Amino acid sequence: MKALLVEQHSDKLSAGVQHIDESQLPIHEVIVDVHYSTLNYKDGLAITGKGKILRQFPMVPGIDFSGVVHHTEDPRFHIGQHVLLTGWGVGENHWGGLAQKAGVKGDWLTALPEGLSLKNAMIIGTGWFYCHALCDGVRTRWHNTR
Repeated sequence: MKALLVEQHSDKLSAGVQHIDESQLPIHEVIVDVHYSTLNYKDGLAITGKGKILRQFPMVPGIDFSGVVHHTEDPRFHIGQHVLLTGWGVGENHWGGLAQKAGVKGDWLTALPEGLSLKNAMIIGTGWFYCHALCDGVRTRWHNTR
């Protein structure tokens, strides 16, 4: 697989696309074929080293991604399922989405909401996802109290 890998050599960071064997993924609970990710401000800080975002090396940045489950040990997910991930320290403390594959914990994944494409999930971004989840939770609580 290919990934944007940030490495530290002495005091300097270097970033570049490298071929990495899938077995090098630090987490194997759920492996996702990444279809889309974003490049946002925090990723920029991580890649350039200007924000001191990364503390572990090597690191694959990318704080969010959408893709298709390739392998799973988590019964909540099945091979071929469309998922997205945002947050959980991914791209900062855990390898992130700027790669062809991502190995993550099942607790970090969300099944893609029906009607939302993998591409649109990343176009609308992290903010929309949290807003949608919050509104959905409020709506559910409101209906349950009626």
